Amino acid sequence: MNSVLKCLSTKYAKEFDEYVYDPKTRAVKGFLQFLVNGRSLSGAKPMESSLSDGDVLAILPPVSGG
Repeated sequence: MNSVLKCLSTKYAKEFDEYVYDPKTRAVKGFLQFLVNGRSLSGAKPMESSLSDGDVLAILPPVSGG
């Protein structure tokens, strides 16, 4: 997963970095939700998950409401 985020950071630069990474620590922002093929990567270490060809990655902001 980290390699995919690095690739997206290279392609989309500042906008992507500001959306995904904490500016001080460069850690992935903890409130973002990552889904692969519609399934949440909410396990202990989602950034260490691997992706396969054809997988669809979604990076979602927090959502609330009623």
